Amino acid sequence: MILWSFTLIFVLNTPTFSQDSRERNYMYEILTPNHATKPEVKGFAGKRVEERLDRGLTLARVTDSNAVHVSWRLLKSDNETVAFNVYRSVNDVAKKLNKNPITETTDFVDTKIENDSALYWVEIIQGEEITLSKKVALTQGAVNEANYRSIKLKDPNITAGRVAVADLNGDGQYDYIIRHPNSNVDPGVVNPNDGTTYKIEAYLHDGTYLWTKDLGPGIEPGVWYSPFIVYDFDGDGKAEVALKTAGDDFLKNDEGRVYGGSEYLSIWDGMTGEEIARVDWPERNDRYGNVNRQNRNQIGMAYLDGKTPCILSARGTYRLMVVDAWQLNNGKLEKLWRWDGDEENPVVRSQGAHNMVSGDVDGDGKDEILLGSCMLNSNGTLRWSTGLGHSDKAYLTDIDPERKGLEVFLAIEPWLDNGYGVSTVDANTGERIWGIGHKTFHVGDGMVADIDPSNPGLECFATEDRKGGSTDKYLLSAQGEKLASNEDVPPCRNWIWWGSGNIRQLFFGDDNRWGAESTSGGRSQSIGYWKGKKITDGLYGDILMIADLFGDWREEVVTALPGELRIYHTHIPAKDRKVTLMQDPIYRSYVLQRSQGYPQAPIPSYYLGD
Repeated sequence: MILWSFTLIFVLNTPTFSQDSRERNYMYEILTPNHATKPEVKGFAGKRVEERLDRGLTLARVTDSNAVHVSWRLLKSDNETVAFNVYRSVNDVAKKLNKNPITETTDFVDTKIENDSALYWVEIIQGEEITLSKKVALTQGAVNEANYRSIKLKDPNITAGRVAVADLNGDGQYDYIIRHPNSNVDPGVVNPNDGTTYKIEAYLHDGTYLWTKDLGPGIEPGVWYSPFIVYDFDGDGKAEVALKTAGDDFLKNDEGRVYGGSEYLSIWDGMTGEEIARVDWPERNDRYGNVNRQNRNQIGMAYLDGKTPCILSARGTYRLMVVDAWQLNNGKLEKLWRWDGDEENPVVRSQGAHNMVSGDVDGDGKDEILLGSCMLNSNGTLRWSTGLGHSDKAYLTDIDPERKGLEVFLAIEPWLDNGYGVSTVDANTGERIWGIGHKTFHVGDGMVADIDPSNPGLECFATEDRKGGSTDKYLLSAQGEKLASNEDVPPCRNWIWWGSGNIRQLFFGDDNRWGAESTSGGRSQSIGYWKGKKITDGLYGDILMIADLFGDWREEVVTALPGELRIYHTHIPAKDRKVTLMQDPIYRSYVLQRSQGYPQAPIPSYYLGD
């Protein structure tokens, strides 16, 4: 297959746009490949390596009632006619709670709790085959912690700043790997040199402490110097930690910033924290620009052959971008390819984002890699580049269900006169679909979500920040039609599926500030509909992650308080059932990225809206 790269040549004057902001007014030229076609990746896996999830049975006390909400996972291996029965046991006497097999949802409300020591489990009926879930005690999940699970940290004085979720011991349940403290040194500022170093720490889902490792002074305590992700990279059913590490030969300048020394991509055993393998990180190079400002580091994961979870180590965002692909095979890291943005057309420079989301955009079973305003093929060649520049947020999903294929929504940071600072492009080809139609100044945030069922598709919203001199906000339909601006536009952070339908909700604090990020343990947050009612409250802590971690397909929220993680879950009865979102590859890729990049609410590969 011939892989083409694209150069976009732009008209210098500001383009004109039609009234509906969807007219494309630009020129592009398709060039012949400027380097030899790379071979397709052949990984170690004979079949696709996937997480082996259990039923995720979860109990939650229903607020102000003597009832408990029971929920569990629907798995993609289940057949369409799968049905469930819910059982409760008290003093070894079991009772089936539902009259007819449950087929519409994967939850049940027990309104007659007889004993706080009761055990619950689910019977799974698939034709002639009947299996049972694990049994869960009410006292462990719904009495002492009414609507959350608690993990007490080893040190009660530290607060987690990042969290990753993965199955470390192979029991089918997600465990928690944190990075602390919750401070951050941003690029371009003086390092306070106060002795702070980042630590990585692991806990099982039940709170069992496993290990702590210090990254040391060679890794600056900032998000762009310390990327880490956790996944089962070798296919043994237990997750490993992939991260950037440094040797003891680091060099610092007068501003306390590390500018030299050895750097590695390391793989740690998830249960022990011991290093399994290491290779060199993409090297520092003047082509990146300033080694601290432009030289940002990321880690990703992609199924480059459709079967093997490969590790991506990346350097650069604003100028040169380099990505190395590896596989962990028999305890060793094996190089698959390197992509060097300077080997491509100049339009590839400065197109990076703050996440590396992967997904299959062309239907061949292999993942492509969305770096921001450009997309890589699974074999490490450029698929397309928009030429629009660095995007602060990039979302890959089915935004417009009436249009074939997936789309990418972009919130572009550089000032743009061409009307595409807020825009969507075709995920497969990079072709522009629509733009906002006027000049933008540093669009620093964005989101896609169905928040209004009267409009078809996902709404697209974005915010400019003060760095560009504007604080304008925009709300557009899936087709690019302008719906609202400024105070009528919702915030972009922390959206969640918590209620009983497909309309997504968001967080706000007890002072009614929508999009509240942090409570630091003192101020509670609520969940509700944009310009609608609240549906739950009493959530505390800094939001670290939103993901479908257990129970049915609705999402949990992981928060950090001093000495504690809390994982809040819904007790609202469901109206339908869906396969757990964590078994959707693009959704899982977004969750994977939450531990190392800017926060973005995860979205699946398919249209999930009203």
